[in-house]
Order: sequence, then C-alpha cells, then structure tokens
Amino acid sequence: MNGFLNALGQKLAERWLTLLVLPGALYLATATTAHTLGQAHALDYHRLTNHITHWAQAPAATTLGGQVVLLGAILAAAAAAGLAAQSLGTLVQRTALAVGWHTWPPPLRQWAHTRVARRRTRWATAQQRYRQQLDADARTLARDRRRADPRPRRAAHHALQRIAPEEPDRPTWSGDRIHAVTVRLERDHHLDLPLLWPPLWLTLPETTRTEITTAEQALTRATTLAGWALLYAPLTAWWWPAAPLTIALALTARYRLRSATDTYAQLLEAAVRLHATDLATQLGIAHTASADPNLGDALTHQLRTRTSGPPASGGTPPR
Repeated sequence: MNGFLNALGQKLAERWLTLLVLPGALYLATATTAHTLGQAHALDYHRLTNHITHWAQAPAATTLGGQVVLLGAILAAAAAAGLAAQSLGTLVQRTALAVGWHTWPPPLRQWAHTRVARRRTRWATAQQRYRQQLDADARTLARDRRRADPRPRRAAHHALQRIAPEEPDRPTWSGDRIHAVTVRLERDHHLDLPLLWPPLWLTLPETTRTEITTAEQALTRATTLAGWALLYAPLTAWWWPAAPLTIALALTARYRLRSATDTYAQLLEAAVRLHATDLATQLGIAHTASADPNLGDALTHQLRTRTSGPPASGGTPPR
C-alpha cells in the first residue's frame, strides 16, 4: 500500500511539475524580461544580465532562508500561472466546441448566430459545387466509359470539409466536427448520442476507453496551450518580442485543437457504431449483427427517462 501511495504521489508531482510549474516558470521569466527591458531596450542582453546580477546580490537572495522563500514564491507564482492558463483553456474549449451557444450572453450569442448563418451559406455553396462535380464525373463515366480525373472531385470535397463535415450548426469548425457525429448517428442509425453515451461508456472495452481518454486529454492540452497564448498576449504591450511567441503559441494551439478534435470525433463515432450492439445485449434488446435504425429506436426507448404523470384519483404518489 505504501508503495502504491509513493508511486501515486511521485506521478502527481511529475504532472504538477510538467503541466504547471515548468510552463509557469517560463512565463514568469518572459514577464520579468518584458518588465525589465521594455520596448526601448527589447533586445538589450547586457541590460538584462546586469539586472539579474543585481538581484542575485541582494541580501534576500544570498541567505539560505531568503533563497528558500524566494524559491517557494517562484514555484507558487509559476503554479498560479499554470492554473490560470488551464482556466483560460477551459474557456477556450467551451468557446471552440460551442455546445450551448444558444444560451450565451446576448452579444456573444448574436455573434455566434451571425457566424453560423455565414458558415451555412458557405457550406451550401461548397456542397453545390461538390454535387455538380459528382454529376459531371458520373456523366463522364456514362459517356466515355472511363473514370474522370479524381482531383477536382477531391478538391471540392476538401473545400466542403474545411467548412464543416455536415451542415453547420455551431460557430466554429471544432464544434461542428463534434456535432457531425451526433447528426450522422441520428441520421444513419437513429441513435441519440447524448442519451446513449453514458451507459455505452460503461460497456466499452478498456482499450477503447483508453484511446478516447487519450484523445480527450490531447484536446485539453491543445486548449491549455491556447490559454497560454492568451496569457502571453498582454506582455506584447511592454515587450514586442512576446508578439511572435504569442502568435506561435496561438497557431500551434489552433492546429492541435483541430487535430485533437478530429481524432476525438472519429473515435467517438467509431466506438458508438462498433459497440452499440454490445449495449443492446447488456439491456436485453434483440438485434441483428449491425446497429440498424430499429435498434437505435429500441435503445432510445429503453434509455429515455420517462416522467410519471399525475397520480390517479385516490392514489398515493411514490416517495
């Protein structure tokens, strides 16, 4: 038992150091450099080293007690910066996935509504072009008995996917990528994903749950990186070299967010399609070898919570 607790404590300490302290220490170093040099001496290396030497010679930094207090303060400040980045990352994730954008405050809700309308218009145009290309390729195959060049068709499909996999319903690509899973499962199999997912998760194999959890953690790390970008952005007002660092963090976070969202959505959809029949077996629902629409309707009926009506006359309500 002691060995398990020691291993757990060591693992938590490593995660605390990796996720909070080290990135936070880098942020504190950048913020200190920005405050010390400013815009006028942004690249003055000698000015920075002189200040560091002066601080190192201060009485508080030359005694053991002062060094312990200073180290503790730096660790606490670094951890606080890491927690702030994680909090901002959570906000970024909620904004990027935009699950409940209809309930956002009025200015944000209006912005999201306008953006969804524009994305739907763009998506409809791209879809029309893709359908026209499919029709042209079909006519070429019927007329010349040969397959048309697939590159225009692939380019039209790629342009459509860059907007959204299905008709846009959210203001962001990442939000629509997750929403597309719900749309496809409902359309193809009559599966209500929000209703189905909690009990399905309990029946998934351990390897499948591990893969989905890993993808979800990658999504969280990507949004946390965006949180760091938001923290670095104000430093550009004092020190211009923080600007390229902020831009690099933001672009990397955007790329990782899209990649992690796409991976998570693929795993989510694959898990439901592959294991919906396993859940049906657990619930005692007769089914065929595949998750057909009838099975989806049966699962929805079985899992949906039904609200009891008013008690009959003279009856006693359940306690």
